[in-house]
Amino acid sequence: MSALATEATLSHLLREGTRSEHQQAENEGFVSRLLSGGLDVAAYADLAAQQLAVYTALEEASAAVRGDARGATLVFDELTRVPAIQRDLAHLVGASWATEIEVLPATHAYVARLREVGGLLPQYAAHAYTRYLGDLSGGQIIQRMMQRHYGMGAAGLEFYDFPEIPKAKPFKDLYRERLDGLALTPAEVDVAVAEAQEAFRLNRAMFVELGERHPGV
Repeated sequence: MSALATEATLSHLLREGTRSEHQQAENEGFVSRLLSGGLDVAAYADLAAQQLAVYTALEEASAAVRGDARGATLVFDELTRVPAIQRDLAHLVGASWATEIEVLPATHAYVARLREVGGLLPQYAAHAYTRYLGDLSGGQIIQRMMQRHYGMGAAGLEFYDFPEIPKAKPFKDLYRERLDGLALTPAEVDVAVAEAQEAFRLNRAMFVELGERHPGV
């Protein structure tokens, strides 16, 4: 395969096409404060509550995409996050967590977008790429920082544990191969890149609202 062909893969285009949005999201004030120890465990619990809403919608879309002859190869049971988030919330908030958590307006917008387009393969690929590969990469840093700054143990941070994926890099390589093998048309590739940019913008808006609720010291 030529260098040009390699650069034209969907995984490459998604990475390069979202570079700016990705940097803006990860540098949002809430994230910086949380990872530097400037907030508290309650702020992380609030983040987990938003993640539950997002991943519930995303994994509903995963179920729909399983029926797509092209897209089924991109759905991995090993990536399922909802049960882990529910266990985290039970630990962080308590047995009545389901009635105590609050989903923010920006999160509702994110969920609405997922439910609107998540069953369409290019859009699903975009949202799944931004979430799951991020969990397997930067998410591991978040787990370590939460343990370091807030004294958290394994309980409450199961979201970042992938017991069926013992080594992240080979799995991420496989995931990118599956992305590149989806055989999207050029128009669908453009849709996927644009949707991935939107996914990062939606995620950043969620961080902004979390930051307003948790300004820190």
